[in-house]
Amino acid sequence: MASITIRNLDDALKRRLRMRAAEHGRSMEEEVREILRRSVGRSPSRANLGERIHRRFAAIGGVELELPPREPMPEPPRLG
Repeated sequence: MASITIRNLDDALKRRLRMRAAEHGRSMEEEVREILRRSVGRSPSRANLGERIHRRFAAIGGVELELPPREPMPEPPRLG
């Protein structure tokens, strides 16, 4: 297993990390490992934004939208 050292960690951040670790019943070191696993361990989503939105709403049955009727395109302005 590899090791890393983090220097110049803000005191307030270290305090919040210690509190978070205590809330989860872990050491600060294990809490940092878990944070890294969750944030870096995931593979980036290859789905585009539309696919991600679709998947999110498909889980709850989708959303039905009433579409307004389409109208013909207006004539372009005549110049000159």
